[in-house]
Amino acid sequence: MEIIMYINIVISLLGLTVAASSVIANEKQQCNRLVDQSSLEYPGLESKQQKQQSNSDSSINVTDEAKWNSMILGSNKTLPRGNLSDVDEFMLHGMPSKFPKSDPEIIFMEDEDKLKIGADEADFVAAFGKKYFSISAPFNPAYSTKVSPECKRAAKRYLTSLRAMDMWALRMHDSSAKLSSGILNGNVNQFGDYDQCLKIRGGEKNNAADQQNLQGQYCLAAIQPSVVSNAVFLQHVLSLAQSRGILTSQLSDPGHRVPRFSTVNWALCIPSACSADDVRKSLEEFLHDQTQGTGLRMEVDVEPESCQLKNTIWDRYYTNTTALVWIGFIAYIAMVCLSTYYEYKSENKNEWLTSFSLIRNTKTIFCVKEDPNDVACIHGLRFLNAFLLIVAHKSMALFYNPYINRTRMSEGLGQPWTVIGRAASLFTDPFIMFSGFLTTYSLIGRLMRGQRVKLYQEYIGRILRIAPPLAALILFCTFVLPYISSGPQWNLVVTNHGDLCKKYWWRNLMFIHNYFGFKNMCLTHTHHIGIDTELFAVSPLFIWLIWKWPKKGTITLVIIALVTTLHRFYITYKLRLANYVHFGTSVKQLFDTADNMYILPYYRLTVYLMGVILGYSCRAFKHIRLTPNQLRLGWYVSSFLLALAFFGPAPMGSIHYKYNSFHAANYAAFSPIAWCIFFSWVVFTSHLGYKNTLINLLSWRGFRVTTKMSYAVYLTQFPIFFYQVGRVRSSLYYDFVITVLFDFNEYGVIFLASYLLTVLFETPYSNIKRLLFDKRREKQPTPMLHDKQKQLDISVNSSKSIIYSADPIAKELKDR
Repeated sequence: MEIIMYINIVISLLGLTVAASSVIANEKQQCNRLVDQSSLEYPGLESKQQKQQSNSDSSINVTDEAKWNSMILGSNKTLPRGNLSDVDEFMLHGMPSKFPKSDPEIIFMEDEDKLKIGADEADFVAAFGKKYFSISAPFNPAYSTKVSPECKRAAKRYLTSLRAMDMWALRMHDSSAKLSSGILNGNVNQFGDYDQCLKIRGGEKNNAADQQNLQGQYCLAAIQPSVVSNAVFLQHVLSLAQSRGILTSQLSDPGHRVPRFSTVNWALCIPSACSADDVRKSLEEFLHDQTQGTGLRMEVDVEPESCQLKNTIWDRYYTNTTALVWIGFIAYIAMVCLSTYYEYKSENKNEWLTSFSLIRNTKTIFCVKEDPNDVACIHGLRFLNAFLLIVAHKSMALFYNPYINRTRMSEGLGQPWTVIGRAASLFTDPFIMFSGFLTTYSLIGRLMRGQRVKLYQEYIGRILRIAPPLAALILFCTFVLPYISSGPQWNLVVTNHGDLCKKYWWRNLMFIHNYFGFKNMCLTHTHHIGIDTELFAVSPLFIWLIWKWPKKGTITLVIIALVTTLHRFYITYKLRLANYVHFGTSVKQLFDTADNMYILPYYRLTVYLMGVILGYSCRAFKHIRLTPNQLRLGWYVSSFLLALAFFGPAPMGSIHYKYNSFHAANYAAFSPIAWCIFFSWVVFTSHLGYKNTLINLLSWRGFRVTTKMSYAVYLTQFPIFFYQVGRVRSSLYYDFVITVLFDFNEYGVIFLASYLLTVLFETPYSNIKRLLFDKRREKQPTPMLHDKQKQLDISVNSSKSIIYSADPIAKELKDR
């Protein structure tokens, strides 16, 4: 019996503390005194004594509502604090047993329509009101005595109007979150009725100031529950409510990039006169009063950005800069249309004038013609890692959503197979390696053809390719996306990023934003662009080392890679970082990992140097032959390392896993190497001409299209994920297969957005780059060097051009 009673108390307290935001505090005696002093005879505001006297009368005089409004708005007193029994007294005993049956009938205002209660249904409405408030007590925004006077007056008006069954007040109460079933299955996040709340307009029809203070304001409060350490059973119940703590968080954690999974999000619809701080004070005091002696503790945070009015986005964010950006996008699209029209109509086409043509650029994107100098399997490998990365990123974004089976979701994600959604950092390493490979492969190939490599052209060409799409995305996410839609978490995951971009956009365009941490980064998912650009900037040094002194240069690069690997192990172990999202990872740990290791190029240098060595090897050893035994050994070893990197950390995803810094350090240091060795082997054997089913599949020509859009896919996926998250208005049902793997609608949107970003902002500038530099390069003499017979000696002249002179290398090749 004691256990059953304890369970009932715990479940009730959990529900009430989360639903506490919907309970008003009023003391019966003080409330009656407030009404007595008003000397009004308005039904629903009378005291018990007045009510008894009124029951003996055959009719009730309805006081002018304007007079009542004036008294309420002019009062400096606040509604009294109270407990649950006081709520019953205020809302039930203050409710008239009968509504007046004589004219004028009570009128309820809903926008411009008048809803009249007829004489025949007045008794039903009165009875309904009593029953309704007996099971659903409203939240008092002025529960705390520390709230602003404006909030006190608005709260009085709201509560008295609610007791009188005014429709606007009923809608305000109805829009706030209510206790739902499934608490032990993690269904604790309740978003209420977002749209209904923002449509509410209370107050007198012809009184603008009155309506301004009584319009619906939607606030999403964040509540952090905790339990005293010695309450084992309460801790278990709280663990279920918090979905087993798959991702732990605190109210102080940033919530714009990774969700505060441990907090309870509870919607409140309140009068607009109350500020976010007023709501926080009242809710915090109420929860404190209600949880005393229960072993439960509640922290509350209501950020100003989490409170919204109907036109909040326009009033708070719209500026002249916004209009200027919109005009800029329209003008740019008009230019693209003109370029397209020119290509469509003109017979003798000028390449400069068709650089922005949709026709030309679409053909470029979907062209699958094979290039003899291309390594075909790389396109398939890029697609594979890009898909895995999308699944991992989407899985994290979905943690923002409220689910009715969130605890079941967490238990399912505590299985070994969920490694696919936990190893996001692993899936980015091949892209860094391929970047080093392609840079080296391209430059060394040109050196072998005797072409001069001008570094300034390489840097300008790269900026022309990656900067326009990035700049367009920043402008769109800052000045366009916030106005497209809305929702309970819209400000958290959409406008918040826009605010950061308004401050720090210049860091992104200088490609140094990855040095300033996730918390203050514009579009945090673009950190990879900064890493890759910075490594590209220093890549000529690595290429020069390995080209001038092949053996010594290779050894030097291997030593550098080894040092960075060991340092990655050390920093992970020392700071207790988590490059793998283990069960119970904290938001703080993820941010510390990103800021101290993951987004810094030094710690990602190992796989980049692997790409540099691979690129050189594919050029220098393209005619070597491997025996069948060597091929089998290479496939066995590389496949084993792939499986080890992918499935090795699976136990860290278990629901019973306890963080171990040695495990985390091993994974951070060596998994990227093992993962990338497999892809290096695939590229190397494919380049040598060895084919099998896997290589043929990865070499499918259709993957060339995904490669051309891979940069745009990387840029657009998170804004689309956050767009979806920000719009969610109610609890959903989680199913991994349907929600993640086969959400073709969202994948279709990503593909469409990526195509538009590529065809509008990437391909045109690639055309310009080719017109500026590639044609000049093609005109240069390209003396053919005898393969493997000469070595290029490198010197750097004052004009920042690298000049190569040939010397025999027969001895070097023999030594190797």
